[in-house]
Amino acid sequence: KLEGLKTIAVTTNGINLTRLLPRLKEAGLNAINISLDTLVPAKFEFIVRRKGTNLATLLILAGMCLLYLQVNCVVMRGFNEDEVLDFVDFTKDLPLDVRFIEYMPFDGKHCCFEVLGKK
Repeated sequence: KLEGLKTIAVTTNGINLTRLLPRLKEAGLNAINISLDTLVPAKFEFIVRRKGTNLATLLILAGMCLLYLQVNCVVMRGFNEDEVLDFVDFTKDLPLDVRFIEYMPFDGKHCCFEVLGKK
């Protein structure tokens, strides 16, 4: 309800998003940025340290087409760099943008991510 406010967005791993989405949309949410570093459920659970995957959430949101969707994938050597083409294939027909981001170790003084590209 703030004058001039055009976008209300949230960045999430999607775990609780389907439960929270109705209230968030009521509050004016119109963009979602989903962190998804792997399409492999076991790897996803390793990253977020809990059971469940957000692939179902991503598909539900993409199917709704009511919000701007963006997926960020941090590409890590030895972990998921072999999945880049799988991400392109998985998302090519979905109404969303995907960004591949290079993992950069954080040394306490500099930002740890660098954008590599955008679908």
